[in-house]
Amino acid sequence: MKRPSASSVGLIFLLIGYAVAGPEPELRPRAVRSSACQEHTNLHNRLDVVEKKVEDTVGKLEVELAALLDAIEAPEWRPLLDNTGETAVDILKEPEQRT
Repeated sequence: MKRPSASSVGLIFLLIGYAVAGPEPELRPRAVRSSACQEHTNLHNRLDVVEKKVEDTVGKLEVELAALLDAIEAPEWRPLLDNTGETAVDILKEPEQRT
């Protein structure tokens, strides 16, 4: 008598396990699965749009920040930014005490 191989026995046990377990309760009809896949795709498409808007906004903010930094570093603001001890304008002093 010829003995079955281990893989054949494993396959038989696997098939028996599926048969005993019965139909999967989570299995949904094809139309429902298809709509779920479509919803998943739609969600990814919306996330792609949001990601693009965020990237555009960050780009615009970087440009504005660069322009502000250039304006602050302009020659007319230089005296206010020098750190040679005293600030050019001390906002905590009374207006009469300011030089």
